[in-house]
Amino acid sequence: MFRPCIDLHEGRVKQIVGGTLSDCAEGPQTNFVSDRPASWYAELYRKDGLRGGHVIQLGPGNETAAREALAAFPGGLQLGGGVNADNAAGWLDAGASHVIVTSWVFREGRLDTERLAALVKSIGRERLVLDLSCRQRDSQYWVVTDRWQNFTELPVNEATLQTLADSCAEYLVHAVDVEGLQTGIDLDLVQTLAAGSPLPVTYAGGANSLADLEAVQQASGGRVHLTIGSALDIFGGKLNYTDCVAYNRRHSEGACD
Repeated sequence: MFRPCIDLHEGRVKQIVGGTLSDCAEGPQTNFVSDRPASWYAELYRKDGLRGGHVIQLGPGNETAAREALAAFPGGLQLGGGVNADNAAGWLDAGASHVIVTSWVFREGRLDTERLAALVKSIGRERLVLDLSCRQRDSQYWVVTDRWQNFTELPVNEATLQTLADSCAEYLVHAVDVEGLQTGIDLDLVQTLAAGSPLPVTYAGGANSLADLEAVQQASGGRVHLTIGSALDIFGGKLNYTDCVAYNRRHSEGACD
């Protein structure tokens, strides 16, 4: 199923090519910069019944826009970016259905189980999404952190997905190597997630057509959702957002038959 997104950078809704976020002065490579506020997108998703999408804060300066988006669709959007045990509950109070965490639960390339446990204790696993966004190296997928610049020692495989399932409600996985390129999904990664995860997963990266949406649906048996960003017409792309909404409605109706 299609899940939407609101990516925030310097307070504005943008679509950014994966792996180009860094501390360099030249800034990231962007596919799209919106003139509309984050709340406009949140209200659109609310109107179309698209729950489970995410608001991601890509660096500082995005908190006001994020809060406005959550207020426009209370309980309908997940919130990621800068989340830790001290502020997670506050984001839930602001209207997030779940908080998404990645870099904070890693230290020096390793999963910090104490930090993860503290976060679970603070808000409960049922409100937590673990971001296992990854890049490929040596024929293996590895979680990357800190704006997707640093490899960790944690592989994305069945063992990891099974082990961490007791500490969260869902996974979010960006295929960083194809994120924002609109060159097609990483089907191998989708299949890895579908086969290994006992939890719902949202995959993001490379999607550019309804065929990609159907490919994820078929490859995962509906266990993996797909986020589409840069390819959508609402973000300057060619894929009709309304067609994605219609796809969800058709499949939701079929599930009820």
